Amino acid sequence: MAQAQNTPSVADLEAQEQRLVFRTFTHDDAWALGSLLVELGWERRAPIAVDIHRAGQQLFHAALPGSTPDNDAWIARKRRVVERYGSASYLVGSRFRAKGTTFEDSSRLDPDRYAAHGGSFPITVEGVGVIGSVTVSGLPQIEDHRLVVEALERFLKV
Repeated sequence: MAQAQNTPSVADLEAQEQRLVFRTFTHDDAWALGSLLVELGWERRAPIAVDIHRAGQQLFHAALPGSTPDNDAWIARKRRVVERYGSASYLVGSRFRAKGTTFEDSSRLDPDRYAAHGGSFPITVEGVGVIGSVTVSGLPQIEDHRLVVEALERFLKV
């Protein structure tokens, strides 16, 4: 399967996950990271919704102008992929595409409950593992993914 220009490879996506790791992740961190994503969304006039979950609890949620209830449904579906696979929703979808198939055709999971589309990224804590997710919905999937990665890079200063 040919890779589209500017589309990150599976290796690139895996490297992002290895690099974007927290020492700790608190309620204050969720507020600061979520607020950063909202600020980026406002600057770009992006019609996004933002969600941060940790250990099954929603710590942050915001919906910017132009977002809809559908964005919340997409957030839940993408977040479930991170919770199940422990990897970014875009990476999970990319792994299926790299095998010449799709998540929808091969995962055996209900597409009404799971979406391996870009925008949900695992919150990983050093020495602990994946404890939650940060998710954006409202842009094309690669742009949702890139926005989350950009915010994580700024927040973690990497």
